[in-house]
Amino acid sequence: MTSPHGPDPASSLSAARRSRELTDSVGGPVVDVLVVGLGATGAGAALDAAARGLSVVAVDAHDLAFGTSRFSSKLIHGGLRYLASGRLDVAHESAVERGVLMERTAPHLVQAQPFVLPLTPLVSHGQAALARAGFRAGDALRLAARTARATLPPPRRISVVETRHLAPALRRDGLRGGLLSWDGRLTDDARLVTALARTAAARGARILTRVRALELTSTGARVRDELTGETGEIRARAVINASGVWAGGLVDGVRIRPSRGTHLVLRPESLGTLSAGLHIPVPGEGNRFVLVLPQEDGRVYVGLTDEPVDGDIPDVPQPPETDIGFLLDVLCSVLHVPVHRGDVVGAFAGLRPLLDTAAEHADTAPRTADLSRRHAVLTSSEGVVTVVGGKLTTYRRMAEDAVDAAVRLRALAAGPSPTASLPLVGAAPPHVLAALPAARRLVRLYGDEAPAVQALAARDPRLGEPVLPGYPVTGAELLWAVRHEGALDEEDVLDRRTRIGLVPADRAMALEEVRALFHRAQDGRAGRQRSRTPTSSSE
Repeated sequence: MTSPHGPDPASSLSAARRSRELTDSVGGPVVDVLVVGLGATGAGAALDAAARGLSVVAVDAHDLAFGTSRFSSKLIHGGLRYLASGRLDVAHESAVERGVLMERTAPHLVQAQPFVLPLTPLVSHGQAALARAGFRAGDALRLAARTARATLPPPRRISVVETRHLAPALRRDGLRGGLLSWDGRLTDDARLVTALARTAAARGARILTRVRALELTSTGARVRDELTGETGEIRARAVINASGVWAGGLVDGVRIRPSRGTHLVLRPESLGTLSAGLHIPVPGEGNRFVLVLPQEDGRVYVGLTDEPVDGDIPDVPQPPETDIGFLLDVLCSVLHVPVHRGDVVGAFAGLRPLLDTAAEHADTAPRTADLSRRHAVLTSSEGVVTVVGGKLTTYRRMAEDAVDAAVRLRALAAGPSPTASLPLVGAAPPHVLAALPAARRLVRLYGDEAPAVQALAARDPRLGEPVLPGYPVTGAELLWAVRHEGALDEEDVLDRRTRIGLVPADRAMALEEVRALFHRAQDGRAGRQRSRTPTSSSE
């Protein structure tokens, strides 16, 4: 178990470590694997390769989880949607990977989430029967994936009274009860990426954020330090391109059709007390739902859309008003008191990196909602391995397949992947997590490191105070992000190590406090470094 005085030093990411390892990597000895992109798949590939004993450098032009991996629904799906569309292999893979996360690698970050599908007049008896059959098939997937019943309870029909108890905001008129089902839910998708990167670092991988790959070859990459503008070469025996929707810009022959998934952010008072998430059927769509997702921090997410994105790919996509209006319309179809545009305090959009396999000159391209979520591992004519497609749930399998391809291509000396049974930083068995002397919210975010985070506030009570009125994140968490989680500036802290930044008004209110704590962390680090520097004795 982690000491309350701090994490394993080998897993700690900091500005000082980045600077040191960047110097060692650029123009340094050849490493076995260079990974480009530090979303879930890229961080997973760095961990997979390092866990096999390979030397690894992983770079990202921005921060950990800067792109799609921080804009998901925070769900670890069991593959029910893919089962309904006949993609049995994708459905089974999703169910297996869900079980890996929930029971072995990240039980602190992934827990069971109940969902209610309200049986309103908009849901016919035939649709309800079909949905119930689907949930039973999903439970069969759980069984086939060997995920314990204690981890994910069975689906069942519930009464009107129980439905309204779980979701009091539902309209009572015509309500026939609901269908209760369970799936996996991440406390925070960006925190999963942080845990992956730190676990990889503990295995020796060099995790370098703010390092942009300008050009990839089979023997490495030309890179630029985005903090200084300096350029150089990182040499590697194998190169894995895991840059998501930007993958096609680094290698030829990879065609991505990005799909935009938009979510709304609501205050808790907009929907009252929600003890479960909601599945709300989209009118006219046989197998598509809007999800209502209550969060640990009290906010509620409503999503998501599935719209094609044409043209240049932005660093941070903006949700259009059409997406927001669509989500509000579907949400209000089941509510007693409607939610209005003014109740939406934030919105975010992520881009799914879907592989376009349609003929280049086809008259009609398929909808992005119809494109397969199966991932693909491609090798370019230059010998760069690219992994694209897939989804957050299956990041580990995607990473494993990409590293397998790199190992075969370059005949690297490495065995099979051990990551299906490798706990991430913070992971511990449920009974250990339950006994930790720390707030439950911290345990669900930091796992067995929660006592160490809490200990920062014990030494300085000011760090135990929320940085924002009515929002649970404390100064101790911000300090931890800078000292141990590789946060290099205020944006890293506000937008990825915490989720304060999803609400612009909250972001503006917390910014000065974050800046003050950030500089305090930097000053403290400099002081510790000075104290370790030997001083010469006077003559």
